[in-house]
Amino acid sequence: MPLASELVQSCTTVLTLPEIYFRVRDVVDDPKSTMDDLADVLKLDPATSAKLLRTVNNPLYGLPRQIDSISRAVNIVGRQAINDLVTATTVGRTFSGMPIQLMDVPMFWRKSVLCALLAGKIATACGIEDSEPFFIEGLLRDVGHLVLYQTIPQRAQSALIEAGYLGTSLAEVEQSNIGCDFAEVGAELIRAWGMPAQIEQAIRCQLSPNDAGEFILHASIIHLAGVVADYEEFEPSRRPAVMPISPYAITATRFATANLPALLTDARAKLQDTLALIRPRALAA
Repeated sequence: MPLASELVQSCTTVLTLPEIYFRVRDVVDDPKSTMDDLADVLKLDPATSAKLLRTVNNPLYGLPRQIDSISRAVNIVGRQAINDLVTATTVGRTFSGMPIQLMDVPMFWRKSVLCALLAGKIATACGIEDSEPFFIEGLLRDVGHLVLYQTIPQRAQSALIEAGYLGTSLAEVEQSNIGCDFAEVGAELIRAWGMPAQIEQAIRCQLSPNDAGEFILHASIIHLAGVVADYEEFEPSRRPAVMPISPYAITATRFATANLPALLTDARAKLQDTLALIRPRALAA
């Protein structure tokens, strides 16, 4: 059976992040860089610049007039938010031209964005002031399935069908039938992309947050968001009576599950606008 790393290696020529991602991250990580440096990098990528202007002119920012300058937009949004926006949009762009067999790709993006919104809101509810990184981790939570459906589509779909028929965990069926699960594959892709360790470990340990070591908080929040996103994907008549939430995740985050309905309602309200911003235009419904 193939290892997760082997599956990722077999499609790394397709799954290569655009250069703009690395340029922006270099500027954000450089303590000597300025906001003007960041604006100069963004101006080299028209698609990303357009996304930024759409974001900053969203009514949620409540600005009195339209912003048409990248430099002004960068100063309004801030370094970390720019970094997260570029990460989200470049991931979407990376997969936009990739033929993926047997997968409902629009549904995948809908679920991923819902998970991202939930992760950010759960982090905020847990008292974390900077919730932006959790949005990206939530967005990438299920990215391993894009690799599985790119490399072994029939086996990936069979695992999904079997898990639904047996009413068991999809990851367990993938481990049994494929030899690795979507979390492992996703983490290997994150590592191949050279993304921060906290993102890799949040994805890798989302099914068992207690294995995440120093990144247990990140893995726990992605676990919680992922469980809810999975639950929402089921038809109401087929949803389990109780969500399979890890007690380790609750202990690590001290999250009050009674808050989930309100957070889910809020995430649903923002889903379409966020989806339009992140999802590749070619996949827009």
